[in-house]
Amino acid sequence: MREVLRELVAWWRDGHTVALASVVATSRSAPRPPGAAMLVGPGGEAVGSVSGGCVEGAVYELGQQAVASGAPALHRYGVTDDEAFAVGLTCGGIIDVFVEPVSPQTFPELDGLAADAEAGRPVAVATVIAHPDQVRVGRRLVLRSGAFTGTLGSEQVDNAVAEDAWGLLAAGRTETLEYGPVGQRRGEGMRVYVNTFAPPPRMLVFGAIDFASALAKVGSFLGYRVTVCDARPVFATVSRFPSADEVVVEWPHRYLAREAAGGRVDGRTAICVLTHDPKFDVPLLEVALRLPEAGYVGAMGSRRTHDDRIRRLREAGVTETELGRLSSPIGLDLGARTPEETALSIAAEITALRWGGRGQRLTELQGPIHHTVSS
Repeated sequence: MREVLRELVAWWRDGHTVALASVVATSRSAPRPPGAAMLVGPGGEAVGSVSGGCVEGAVYELGQQAVASGAPALHRYGVTDDEAFAVGLTCGGIIDVFVEPVSPQTFPELDGLAADAEAGRPVAVATVIAHPDQVRVGRRLVLRSGAFTGTLGSEQVDNAVAEDAWGLLAAGRTETLEYGPVGQRRGEGMRVYVNTFAPPPRMLVFGAIDFASALAKVGSFLGYRVTVCDARPVFATVSRFPSADEVVVEWPHRYLAREAAGGRVDGRTAICVLTHDPKFDVPLLEVALRLPEAGYVGAMGSRRTHDDRIRRLREAGVTETELGRLSSPIGLDLGARTPEETALSIAAEITALRWGGRGQRLTELQGPIHHTVSS
């Protein structure tokens, strides 16, 4: 929903009823992930996308019907040999799309949710998308840290869903969960779509060099909140890193330790050490490799630099288990030479590790293109 939230809130504030179509679940080679959304506006406008074009026309019609009837609907789109020429996904994937009418009457909490999302405050909305009792479909909870508003129909259901949704919010994941009709965790029949609005993942780039500038640009493009940190004020300037969200002049290991202590490093954080200078990167990596919550730790350097760095880290007491978390030399083998190519190599490795990819050419592989990573 995040990609269409601004338009949705604008129409909501004007008192309009808008159809919101959300991808709530996918399988195989689905073109858009859970959370992708499309709006059908009050004047018939289409904003956003749920499939990159495959089923937008059919979803648009469902949106018009939802606005007219006031009733939400869950629909599955896929493709088989029998329906290859009907509405479906040419990629062979399957997506579940939930379409609901949204207005100040049906979703009074939207303005507050949007304000939290815009300010970077974690917030989530849990919506019943399927239930044996059709009356419950469309009910929702809005969840913030340790608290929620709204109801899904009973205290038992609310508490069960809230506990799970808070976990998804902490991890920044959007998923559909399944329960029994009255909230049984091992039951089935009730499906709840949890759409999270967590702050963007962070990319911490250490070392104010030309490679860092290129990586900041790629990281920003991928949706990371990018910080460039270096202890040398003459190099760590905003003018040299216009793509970074912030540029910090600080000893790298002190800055990282402070960010971790403040709870600002999590499983989505990518730590990229580009200093390749022992006085900077050894103390920094001592801190980084001892942060189990950090999602990725990579360090730039030649093979010789890597061997010397590993020796120094061992001498500093870093364990073999901790060293096993280090991606060094950083990046995938793309044959990169320029800073921009190297940045692409680093981003490719981060993406592959995040989603379980192997970094091979797809033309040489068989099976699904998209990987499923277990939580």
